[in-house]
Amino acid sequence: MTMKKLFLTLLGVLVVTAAVATAAPTKPNILIIVADDMGWSDIGCYGGEIQTPNLDRLAAGGLRFTQFYNTSRCWASRASILTGYYAQSVRRDLLPEVDRGEYGMFGTVSGANGVRPRWAQMLPAYLKPLGYRNYHSGKWHMDGDRLPAGFDHSYSLEDHNRFFSPQSHFEDDVKLPPVEPGSGYYSTRFIADHAIKCLKDHAANFSRQPFFEYLAFTSPHFPLQALPEDIALYQDRYQAGWDVIRAERFERMRKMGLVNCELSQLEPDVVPRWNLTQAELDKQISTNELGHAVPWNSLTPGQKEFQAAKMAIHAAMVHRMDIEIGRVLAQIKAMGQLDNTLVLFVSDNGASSEQILRGDGNDPSAPMGSAKSYLGIGSGWSSAANTPFRLHKSWVNEGGITTPLIVNWPAGIPAHNELRRDPGHLIDLVPTVLELTGGKVPDTFAGMSVPPLPGKSLVPDFAKDGQVKHDSLWFCHDGNRALRVGDWKIVADYQSPWQLYNLAEDRSETHNLAAAKPEKVRELELVWLKQTADLSALAKQDLPAAPKLPAVDPNAKAAAGTAATTNKPAPAYTISANKLKLKPGMAAEYKKRHDEIWPELSSAIRKAGISDYSIFLDEETGTLFAIQKVATNNTAADLRKLPILHEWWESMIPLMEVNPDHSPVRVPLKQVFHQD
Repeated sequence: MTMKKLFLTLLGVLVVTAAVATAAPTKPNILIIVADDMGWSDIGCYGGEIQTPNLDRLAAGGLRFTQFYNTSRCWASRASILTGYYAQSVRRDLLPEVDRGEYGMFGTVSGANGVRPRWAQMLPAYLKPLGYRNYHSGKWHMDGDRLPAGFDHSYSLEDHNRFFSPQSHFEDDVKLPPVEPGSGYYSTRFIADHAIKCLKDHAANFSRQPFFEYLAFTSPHFPLQALPEDIALYQDRYQAGWDVIRAERFERMRKMGLVNCELSQLEPDVVPRWNLTQAELDKQISTNELGHAVPWNSLTPGQKEFQAAKMAIHAAMVHRMDIEIGRVLAQIKAMGQLDNTLVLFVSDNGASSEQILRGDGNDPSAPMGSAKSYLGIGSGWSSAANTPFRLHKSWVNEGGITTPLIVNWPAGIPAHNELRRDPGHLIDLVPTVLELTGGKVPDTFAGMSVPPLPGKSLVPDFAKDGQVKHDSLWFCHDGNRALRVGDWKIVADYQSPWQLYNLAEDRSETHNLAAAKPEKVRELELVWLKQTADLSALAKQDLPAAPKLPAVDPNAKAAAGTAATTNKPAPAYTISANKLKLKPGMAAEYKKRHDEIWPELSSAIRKAGISDYSIFLDEETGTLFAIQKVATNNTAADLRKLPILHEWWESMIPLMEVNPDHSPVRVPLKQVFHQD
């Protein structure tokens, strides 16, 4: 062959190769998979005994992050996944300075019912100008509809209480008829069906464009409802109990190199405040149900059988989710796109210890795990699912906020079965996707400045561990709060002072160093307060008008735990109260500062239209009670609008055990009551 012919032959090969390359998207496809209330140790590649071969295969062919965090709650995590911001800054979780609400979660303009500022767009809006087709399948738990947010197709399951017959679900933002019982519907399977339908349509009509599939399962969130054939696989697996399962998982995790800490202890006295009482569980569920995480050997034979059966259903739900993930991956492989698809798998929070009844309630005579049963795994099994960490969903201890992160992208990540130990957060996912796709967040949107994303791209970690560093990671939910800086973490629940842990050697938060290192606690507390103020400032932008309080029926029966109503006309005000704790020995200094500012402060309060605002100090216990009486017909009567009150509280913060904005005991708006 002559040199000329060889040159022409090579040129022909290059031309053909270039033609093939233009036939498929060059940008990576994106598949984000979200589990619902799944514990860190549930799946096989993170130490669990549940059969999850598809997720395990993704991990074996990619990366597992060992210190990745969520927000500890469903809606807040989804806000971070889709917007790239801390949920509080986009009003999708509650900041008490911005809003108040029941359990610190359900405010009037923020929290679970919050509406994002106009500048807070979602990931599909950034990807669509780059040529991406965007698909959503499963749970939404966000404000607004899906298609206006940038999705081309969506199946949204709004009914989170029924796996077999949802009453509220939407396709492309159009409400679908309720599913009849016995139809063969099972939500985990149907969510995957929708994703596969979108991907098949994409292959047929949009094969030259990349895709983003947001696959958000509702599994294994309560109620425990699973397919009988899946339950059968695990019916005898959990007879040994949660203490043995925790120990087994812990040992596997240590061998995998996932942890180097102690196994945390069970905490029987810690359960969600909204859980059913033991008496209610006995009556509405079973006398074999338990409201607390107690040692397994203290259970009766009937309790052991009942509890083991519950965990078998939980395992079946995780197992089925893995099967459906496998079907979606098989579809992408059939399209020839699996190598060029970035897969990110996370859970929205830790396993849940919630034991409540919603939906159709629980039929004690129905088979466990069937459509008519309504069960939760409870604190014992939640502790096992979150091995080796402390506590559960809604807390910001490691058990509530630690999520698996599996990253798989054959075309872009040559590493196989490697661990990444850099701390990260769900706020990092949007920056990661934008770096890989060439997208960016605009400087302005809808006439408003758009703040920089707080997260970091994880792309440098794809090549080598130790490349991504955060200045801090901030947490707040339900009044529970935490901050991580490097290996140091402060954490506290809604009614307690800060605890301090060195996570380099104590991820299970077993050895509280707060008393030994008060200066470190204060240093981190100041960072937490500064970030809280910054997030509050963002959340206050573009605030919607606060809704007026509903009128009170004077003959209505009082809600449980509130003052009784009378037949007197309803007064035009509501009562709320904050209970605050001073540091030891600070009562005298508090009184001094209070006496100096009170004349000016009380005058400003009266001018703002507040009916009454009183502060009482119990000097014996160092407890403050701030009582506020607000006129319901005066929407301007809002103490948060008074600069002098902000100044006063800021001067009080150093005297207090707990930041007053994050330990409120406030009467919910629905519990408006009468007072002489």
